[in-house]
Amino acid sequence: MKYDAIVIGSGQAGNPLIYKLADKGWTVALIEKEHLGGTCINTGCTPTKTMVMRAQVAYYARNAARWGVHTGEVRVDLPAIVAQKDRVVQSFRSGLQRKVDSRENLHLYRGQARFTGPHRIAVGDKVLESDKIFINTGTRPTIPGIPGLAAVPYLTNASIMELHELPEHLIVLGGGYIGLEFGQMFRRFGSRVTVVHAHEQILPREDGDAAQELQKTLESEGINFVLNARTTSVKTSNGQVVLTLDGASSPTDVRGSYLLVATGREPNTADLGLDKAGVQIDSKGFIRVNGRLETNVPGIWALGDVKGGPAFTHISYNDFQIVYANLMEGRNLTIENRIVPYSVFTDPQLGRVGMTEKEARQQGKKLKIGKIPMSSVARAIERDETAGLMKLVVDAANDRILGAAILATEGGELIQMLGTLMLAGLPYTLLKGAVYIHPTLAEGFFALMESVQPVD
Repeated sequence: MKYDAIVIGSGQAGNPLIYKLADKGWTVALIEKEHLGGTCINTGCTPTKTMVMRAQVAYYARNAARWGVHTGEVRVDLPAIVAQKDRVVQSFRSGLQRKVDSRENLHLYRGQARFTGPHRIAVGDKVLESDKIFINTGTRPTIPGIPGLAAVPYLTNASIMELHELPEHLIVLGGGYIGLEFGQMFRRFGSRVTVVHAHEQILPREDGDAAQELQKTLESEGINFVLNARTTSVKTSNGQVVLTLDGASSPTDVRGSYLLVATGREPNTADLGLDKAGVQIDSKGFIRVNGRLETNVPGIWALGDVKGGPAFTHISYNDFQIVYANLMEGRNLTIENRIVPYSVFTDPQLGRVGMTEKEARQQGKKLKIGKIPMSSVARAIERDETAGLMKLVVDAANDRILGAAILATEGGELIQMLGTLMLAGLPYTLLKGAVYIHPTLAEGFFALMESVQPVD
């Protein structure tokens, strides 16, 4: 059957694209082999942040005496939390299904999509054709080839959220964004948690000051870190998972009741038959695109995580915005030099935008740096949540913000204010004269801006 457009995968680029195109009168085919909504709704943002919130409530309840409030014994009902998470996920899925069903010119095909030619796709026993095909198939957990791992019942970011039994001791393999969010979540639920990381710093892409401050906070909650440790083998022994390590100062073995593998993500491209379409991929399987998100094959685009680069839901949605504007509005938008804000949803949150200090130095830029601890922000003191810092990286040549990091209770919310200033191309000094609501965390920008000084 011939369509005006075919979209493979219903992630956060594919979904809005199918609705927009269908509403323009196009006949559109959506191919989805699993649940509508992609990673974000089913195994990513929606379920994890639902559970992160429950973990924060448990933390407040268990530590209520710190704020002068006394409670009884705190008990976490993990099956109830999982059920709440499932209800939120299902409500989002159902909403997407209603949107699909409401458009007669939008057809949903369930199954694995495989290219049989540049503009021909097989789904089961059906063959679909279109001059315009959009690939939005996302990523899946990377499972490292550690000897013995395949024989161990390890968990991923998806399966750990189906547990109904609280781990007595959760080992997290990987000290990146996913590993830290789940590590803190289950520590707050009541598990012992050990994070095993191959690098000497958690969050190795981030500046050391922010990463060290976050590690210190997580350690204060009882999370144990084993850094600079290469896992050489995994096995089960007496009902426990055992990791044998090399390079760590101590210990040589780590034992726990459950193992979460959080060592990265890889693209869902292996089963697409991209070779039949002639679409090029890189050495890791990500689809190669130009700045307009076009592949090397005319009429085929790649959107979201499957193309590599920043793996965030909001980037996937921005990919949709770029492609739709170029295709339907005659614009010439690209992904080059776009400003990317993001947040690590630990507590405190690490909100980030633009370059880190180390990235700016690698580019040889003359810099100004501003940095203050959250303990100097009145609202943080009043909340008794003073862990963290605010940091600004400024181009000394024009006073424009190159990047920023905010490790704070609402770091993800705060960072977007600085990202907006970057979008406008205005100097950081504009915020020195701004009026901030008192008392708010954003009021800390007064001190942050005043702290900016040239650095060598």
